[in-house]
Amino acid sequence: MKPNLLAAAAALAFATAAAAETVAIQAGRLITDAAKPARGASTLVVEAGRVVRVEEGFTSPAGARVVDLRSKTVLPGLIDAHVHLTGDPGTPFWREPIDTDELSTIVGVKNALITARAGFTTVRDLGSAQFTAFALRDAINKGLVPGPRIVAAGQAISIIGGHGDVSGYREGVLKALDGHNTCTGATECAARVRQMSRYGADVIKITATGGVLSQQGRGLEAHFTIDEMTSITRTAHTLGLKVAAHAHGARGIEDASASDVDSIDHGTWADAAAMKVMKAKGTWMVPTLMAIVGLKDRMGKGIYSATVEAKARPTIAAHGKALKAAHAAGIRIAFGTDTGVSEHGRNAEEAQLMVDLGGMTPREVLVSATTGAAELLGVSADTGTLDAGKAADLIAVDGDPLTDARTLTKVSYVMAAGREVPMR
Repeated sequence: MKPNLLAAAAALAFATAAAAETVAIQAGRLITDAAKPARGASTLVVEAGRVVRVEEGFTSPAGARVVDLRSKTVLPGLIDAHVHLTGDPGTPFWREPIDTDELSTIVGVKNALITARAGFTTVRDLGSAQFTAFALRDAINKGLVPGPRIVAAGQAISIIGGHGDVSGYREGVLKALDGHNTCTGATECAARVRQMSRYGADVIKITATGGVLSQQGRGLEAHFTIDEMTSITRTAHTLGLKVAAHAHGARGIEDASASDVDSIDHGTWADAAAMKVMKAKGTWMVPTLMAIVGLKDRMGKGIYSATVEAKARPTIAAHGKALKAAHAAGIRIAFGTDTGVSEHGRNAEEAQLMVDLGGMTPREVLVSATTGAAELLGVSADTGTLDAGKAADLIAVDGDPLTDARTLTKVSYVMAAGREVPMR
């Protein structure tokens, strides 16, 4: 069969696999909840894409299709709370006025499958061109292409000329590339949230501070005022939307947390004062340690501009320090990588970094990548554990991820929303 026909056949199989069939997944070890002890030999019964029950031992219910994972550990599908599916790492910034949104959507189709194959059955996409992530989300939900459940932000809300806005081009190009996602003042910022909601955003993303990879040279501290950020969060929460804040600098982190954002993503220079507010407000940290790996891999190779490299050097030097302090302070941690800065499919490498740099145990990491991230994303009713009634989001690995985080990088089987993901 030709490659294009193989791809079509795989997509058709993915679309139909979650129909009314019963699937019996025989697991050598079964983790239904990362916070609880693993079970021994078990059979997870799935019907119409949902977990219906767990049976002791290896059983074959009448009429069920059996999936033999008796040599594997089966566990809930992983969740990445910070990805960018519609872009690839290292793409030169000057491609922005050349590559189309349609191309970005196709890139997203490629990366969605790569991400699902890596064991991630849910992701939060925090920043994409116009409607690209929304289109990708909807295509996956319809079973048209394989991939993870997507909680999509669309474009990030930014200050004029800040991280998330376009910079570095002549005025005519800036005007052509304007995503109409910037705001100044509380009233205009509230309007931007309502606009993103109208477009179909599942979550609001703001760039509370400067960012490393944008061409703006205004540093990595606070961009929005507290009044602006408070307007954003109040408006979003009124609409039932959570707010994720890209934030590096300590005062920007502190202000964003005081403004009731739901998560601080990156948190690079979070200090004691910032963490005190995070702790008091119950703000989540999404550490994105793999983003630094992506930066390290590309520094000094002519990929980044001098402006970007100047911001990247101190960011690399701070790798993991804030996570270690946040973990020690009892701040809630949700697994997130900023994949798209690093390569798609390497998401699970974040797990061992969280152990080595953040001082977390493998079990704590797995909790952060299942029930923790599910709570942050607001999808706990549907995923994060393998309890009866939840979506059949599950993966299989060799070894014990509760004691060795590295096992999460070697996934051999994935079911997303009851659909088996083609692994090759």
